[in-house]
Amino acid sequence: MFEVAAPMEARAMDHLPEGDGWWFEPKWDGFRCLAFRDGSEVRLQAKSGKPLARYFPEVVARLAALDAPGFILDGEILADGGASGSFETLQLRLHPAESRIRRLAGETPASLTVFDMLLAPDGRDLRPLPLRERRAALERFVDGLAAPGLSLTPGTFERALAEAWLADPAREGVVAKRGDGPYLEGERAMVKVKRARTADCVVGGFRYQAKGDVVGSLLLGLYDDAGLLNHVGFTSGIRVSERPALTRRLEALRGAPGFTGDKPGGPSRWATERSTEWTPLRPELVAEVAFDHVSGGRFRHGTRLVRFRPDKAPAQCRMDQLA
Repeated sequence: MFEVAAPMEARAMDHLPEGDGWWFEPKWDGFRCLAFRDGSEVRLQAKSGKPLARYFPEVVARLAALDAPGFILDGEILADGGASGSFETLQLRLHPAESRIRRLAGETPASLTVFDMLLAPDGRDLRPLPLRERRAALERFVDGLAAPGLSLTPGTFERALAEAWLADPAREGVVAKRGDGPYLEGERAMVKVKRARTADCVVGGFRYQAKGDVVGSLLLGLYDDAGLLNHVGFTSGIRVSERPALTRRLEALRGAPGFTGDKPGGPSRWATERSTEWTPLRPELVAEVAFDHVSGGRFRHGTRLVRFRPDKAPAQCRMDQLA
C-alpha cells in the first residue's frame, strides 16, 4: 500500500468559483482525516501527519469491521453528526488518559464522513483519476456496506444548491473541487468558502495586559515561501475566565525569536512602553481567527479568536491563506 503524506488542501475564497465543472460539498466542522485499511491494520492520520487512531477507537473498530481488505479514504471525523460545536467535542479526545478517551468514545461516539477515495479495495490507485470517477468508486464502496458511523458527504454540480448551503447558518461553508481534477497530495487544489473568513495562524508571541499579569493579546504569524514566520496581526478577544490558564500555557512556550521574518512594530506616539512589549514563543500553538480585511499582507484590523487548532501543524499556517 502506498503512503499519503498529506491530504489535498483548499485555498480560501470569499465566494464560490465561477464557471462549469465545479463539484460542491458542505464544509464540515471536524478533524480532517486520512483513513488507511491494510488487512487487519487500520490507521487514522490527521492533516498534520500525526496519528489519530488512539483518540478515536470506535472509528478504528468500525473500519476494521468492514468487508474490505484494504482502502485509503479521505474524510472528516465528526461528533454529533457534524453539528455546530463538533470540533470542540472532538478536542476533548486529545487527552493522554486512555480511560477518558474510552469514556468519551462511549458517551459521544465519533463518526467518519468520507468525500474521496485514493485506494480502491481491489488495489487500484485512484489518485490520477478525475474526481468524477473517484466519486463514483466511493459511492459504490459506501453503498455496498452496512456500516453505522460511516457516511458519504453530499455533493452536487448545481451551483444553486451550493449557494443554499452557503447561506445556511447551520453549515460551516462549502468546498469546491474540479470535477475533472486528480487528487493532488498537499496542494491547495480545492476552494473553501466559509460563512466567516478565517485563517489558521501560529501564535508567535503575546502581550500581557497593560495592568496585570495575564495575557492581553496573542500575536499571530504566517510562514512565507522562504520559511520565515511573519507577524500578520493580533487577536485580543479572550474571555476573562480563560486568561489565567491561557497565560500559563503561553508562558510554558516562551522562547526566542518568536517571529523569524517581519516582527511586531516598535513604540509609537500613541502607545505606552508597556503596551509595545511582547514575549516571543516557540512556534507550536496554532489559533484559528476570523478577520475581515487584509492590507499589505497583514490583517487590517484586530481579529476574533475562533478556537485553537491542536490538529494543525504550525508549518501548514502559510501566507497564501490571505490571498
